[in-house]
Amino acid sequence: MAAAEIKTVNLALQGGGAHGAVAWGVIDRLLEDDRLKVDSISGASAGAVNAAALAYGLHIGGPEAAREKLTELWRKISEVGAVFSPVKAPSLNGDFDKFLGGLTLDYSPAYQMFELFTRTLSPYQFNPFDFNPLREILEACIDFDSLRHCTATRLFLSATNVRTGKVHVFETKDACVDAVCASTCLPFLFKAVEIDGEHYWDGGYMGNPVLFPFFYKAEASDILIVHINPLDRDEVPKTAPGIANRINEISFNSSLLRELRAISFVHKLLDAGWVKDEHRDRLRNVRIHSIRSDLALTSLSVASKFATDWPFLTRLRDAGRDIAETWLAENFDHIGARSSVDLRAMFEEDETGGNVSERGAEG
Repeated sequence: MAAAEIKTVNLALQGGGAHGAVAWGVIDRLLEDDRLKVDSISGASAGAVNAAALAYGLHIGGPEAAREKLTELWRKISEVGAVFSPVKAPSLNGDFDKFLGGLTLDYSPAYQMFELFTRTLSPYQFNPFDFNPLREILEACIDFDSLRHCTATRLFLSATNVRTGKVHVFETKDACVDAVCASTCLPFLFKAVEIDGEHYWDGGYMGNPVLFPFFYKAEASDILIVHINPLDRDEVPKTAPGIANRINEISFNSSLLRELRAISFVHKLLDAGWVKDEHRDRLRNVRIHSIRSDLALTSLSVASKFATDWPFLTRLRDAGRDIAETWLAENFDHIGARSSVDLRAMFEEDETGGNVSERGAEG
């Protein structure tokens, strides 16, 4: 019997706080599939945490070590979160949480106090020593000196330069605990992270995650995006937490959608033959794939992004594994052949002049 064809992909991992545990589940299932190999990884915010652990695991022992490293990382996040997180997930029942409209978490006294505190005082006031529990978690799980010499995969971590407002990408050679903390730096919780004289906030603001490094520095032409922030919602939010959460989702998706629109435009140029033959090689016709793990998160409250209870995190992990299982069954054959996302449907105007819904990305 002939050996199964191995297909190579680039992974693009979105951020979303504790909801990044869904991406952990997706990655865990992808690593089980010996038909897949990861060329490069791009991550922002919680996606950067997953990306760093994934890259380090692949570096020290391949897919199985990467699975173990991700489990170790999220276990430590849960243990530390038991002490420092302002949110506990009391019911762990998705239907119950949905029925209450997320009131179990968004309106919990602890979370309300946390919201008031962080919106009134800056981290320069309430956290003058810049304590960040994620730092010790990362240092315990990842040997960054070793990771900087990783050849098993390429790593791209995005952060937002506070001074210029532009995205900055830390590559494998730049990997360090500060780079991951910069990519996860929520400005209302932590001081901006200073690296080489520049200051950085969460990468999700300007690159969630960035795709352009794949065009220039990755060998694979297939990009698999693991979504965490919902692209669209059926209902208009009416509560204050719901409105704030939707604004956050829109802003954290905007940079990704801009890059996808640019890719769609390049596809259109190439398909229409509008590019001269001597210039076609300069425009890489990448293939886009999308695992919509965000669809499993639409019923969860914004406060649940801070919930680190182990049963809650493993429930999200298991949901991610199921989503990846379904995606592989439906889309594996598309890898290396064509995009499984209809970018044209995402961005072309419909007959009424409005944009077709981003549901075109559900492939």
